Amino acid sequence: MTNQEANLKAKKRVEARIGFYIHLAVYFIVNAFLTILNLTFTSDYFWVIWPMIGWGSGLIIHALRTFVFCSESSLKERLIEKEIQKGGMQLNS
Repeated sequence: MTNQEANLKAKKRVEARIGFYIHLAVYFIVNAFLTILNLTFTSDYFWVIWPMIGWGSGLIIHALRTFVFCSESSLKERLIEKEIQKGGMQLNS
């Protein structure tokens, strides 16, 4: 892997993390606003829990894709490199 490719991958990982943190901040801000609305106008039923659960599920998936399954491309690259080596070819770096 060349230096330029490594920098590009690092940049993509950082952008993915920043995107997640923005998503997380918006989740908290919007749900705080919805909670205030809920408690102000319809305090007898806590309906805001439903958007929190739905959006929270998406946020969990976003977190998993960003922090847990972020190495998919490196696995793919290793498998490609292994397949090329089995065929007697070498990667050009």
